[in-house]
Amino acid sequence: MAIKIGLTGGIGSGKSVVSRLFTVIGIPVYISDDEAKRLTVYDPFIRKELIALLGQNVYHADQLNKPLLASYVFASSMQADIVNGIIHPRVKNDFREWAGRQANPFVALESAILVEAGFRQEVDILVMVYTPKDIRIERAMKRDGVSREQIEQRVRTQMNDEEKRMQADFLIINDGETPLIPQVLQLITFLSENNGYLCHPKK
Repeated sequence: MAIKIGLTGGIGSGKSVVSRLFTVIGIPVYISDDEAKRLTVYDPFIRKELIALLGQNVYHADQLNKPLLASYVFASSMQADIVNGIIHPRVKNDFREWAGRQANPFVALESAILVEAGFRQEVDILVMVYTPKDIRIERAMKRDGVSREQIEQRVRTQMNDEEKRMQADFLIINDGETPLIPQVLQLITFLSENNGYLCHPKK
């Protein structure tokens, strides 16, 4: 059975970069954000629940009304929890099925809200990509072309980084100065040599 690596981190932390490094070294990665978007459009249960919550305008034919959904989700953590409660159980089931089809000793699940969405029990190892908050906000502003206020609002809907850091089994530092590749290789080497056994100290 494959060792399941959970990969998380706040907005702008660089999870996607680490995911690509995993892919380069041959580790399949389930990108929960991408799969959640797919399921949100095509899963009949999710469609039914979102229409009941937000009305018919949340969909236009086979297209999700992303601005409408985003305005609801990012308005408050409580509203984000409601939407996550609809979508993430379906994503969880989809991940289980996907992981069962892989023939690799390691698989990874990337999710910004892995802990908050209740995915911690789905993975064997929790890896956090850790970046100071100011750097994360600047990266996200540049990436998304939005204001600091908008990014800070999104940050507030996610678990505090320091709280999440305490739950992580491993940390990958992505501060723009610490090289990423050696950290990823060190993680995979350790897990390979110890068959996923958790005894590695956090950085």
